[in-house]
Amino acid sequence: MFDDLDLTGIQDERARQLLVRLLNLLEDVTADLRDAQVEIQRLRDENNRLKGEQGKPTIKANIPTSPPTDHSSERERRQPGTWSKGRKNETVRIDRHQVLAVDSALLPPDAAFKGYEEVVVQDVVFRTENIRFLKEKYYAPSTGRTYLAPLPRGYDGQFGPGLKALTLVLYGGGQMSEPKILELCGSVGVQISAGQLSNLLIKDQEVFHTEKDAVYVAGLQSSPWQHLDATGTRVQGQNHHCHIVCNPLYTAYHTTPSKDRLSVLDVLRNGQPRTFRCNAEALGALEQMGLSVATHHTLARLSSEQDWDEASLRQWLEEHLPHLGPQQRKWILDATAVAAYHAQEEFPVVRLLVCDDAPQFNGVTEELALCWVHEGRHYKKLTPSVPHHRRLLDDFLERFWTFYDALLTYRQQPTAAEHARLAAEFDGLFSTVTGYRALDERIAKTQAKKACLLMVLEHPEIPLHNNPAELGARMRVRKRDVSFGPRTADGAQAWDTFMTLAATAKKLGVSFYHYIHDRISGANQMPGLASLIEMQAKGLNLGASWNTS
Repeated sequence: MFDDLDLTGIQDERARQLLVRLLNLLEDVTADLRDAQVEIQRLRDENNRLKGEQGKPTIKANIPTSPPTDHSSERERRQPGTWSKGRKNETVRIDRHQVLAVDSALLPPDAAFKGYEEVVVQDVVFRTENIRFLKEKYYAPSTGRTYLAPLPRGYDGQFGPGLKALTLVLYGGGQMSEPKILELCGSVGVQISAGQLSNLLIKDQEVFHTEKDAVYVAGLQSSPWQHLDATGTRVQGQNHHCHIVCNPLYTAYHTTPSKDRLSVLDVLRNGQPRTFRCNAEALGALEQMGLSVATHHTLARLSSEQDWDEASLRQWLEEHLPHLGPQQRKWILDATAVAAYHAQEEFPVVRLLVCDDAPQFNGVTEELALCWVHEGRHYKKLTPSVPHHRRLLDDFLERFWTFYDALLTYRQQPTAAEHARLAAEFDGLFSTVTGYRALDERIAKTQAKKACLLMVLEHPEIPLHNNPAELGARMRVRKRDVSFGPRTADGAQAWDTFMTLAATAKKLGVSFYHYIHDRISGANQMPGLASLIEMQAKGLNLGASWNTS
């Protein structure tokens, strides 16, 4: 009925506005009907379950009949590039040479040798290398001591560095579960129990935990901006959250019980004890939040130059502001924690976060850059039923991604003139009124985020999206799907450490297996990942706009 609707053809303004209102009402009724149908089916299934029956089975249709639930914007934002097949033989390391001779019985008398034709074949050898060490043993009566030859470096315990490195790489980098690693080891004759394997993966990993901390500090120092995202994870059967902090040189994982603003600050400070400072910055933030004047005056009595630990600050609040509500108490803790984070000097302070618009990220850093791909998903989630509204949405999305492409071009060649033009074009694009109420409300919400969405105009080196952190989160999701979750705090720390080292080694072009083997064997011939981050950061200059300001 509405396929060929053209509102511009209606001359009567009142009639046109009435039709626009009716179309929006139809959208609201359709959306309510969809939600009601889902809820009715859920209640029916629950009723059947209580009766000891089963609910409606989920049977996927051959042809999708409902709106797609995939809100990805990859097709719109990606710019296809040219593809060419690489020459892998040039980078393959040759381990041995073997000359293959032609059977002389097949050669005619006049056959002349013309050299060799080279064929490179890659292969691996996966087998046990069990060693029986015979350690010399001496006893000296004069000293009363026994002298025993030591094992080679890396061979302490029942298992050698090759097996230890392989299990860590398969678990931390290859996303394999412990039972499957155990099965693989057993298939080649390794005698190892589930408990021994768990200990290899989790226990006595202080060397790697220390290196992970060094990687994180070097990563934070490598640029004034960082990506940040979070995803759910399970520890000891309880819901936790895994935070992913990264930039082009590293990716770090941190698991915490919650994902509020204090937890975000815990992550950015690498789990150091919380500190709080009630300085001018904190008081200004609390004033903007709407804290009462009387409470504000009471807080002003706190020393602005003193850092408080959490227990002491909470006790002070109980003594001097006992009637504070939970929301006001949270405001005070958040504001003073952020102020202490900005004032501290013992740990690198992030100046800008590239993230989504989750509320816990607000105010943590001086500046915030929002992800354009995440913003685009909000529009993809709109499901108009009226064809006229679908056309309006499609037309606006085309303009949305055209503007996104213009921002990508600006990143390559930023100029003051283009800065001003794009800022004005943003205002024009996101002041559009289409008449489709849900779309217009979404456009107005984007307009309100102008400063954060256009942060790239001030800092052209930052990306327009948060995909690196989301890809890091996807790796934790895959790990979670395979292994569900660690059962101890040590297990959670091991997950974070080895996923951090694996992801960072990949970004730096380092073999994760060779790196792990180098450390376990005690050779320590490979440079630390932290030093590689520092070296490569000098060439990338990830904070160019800050260096010139």
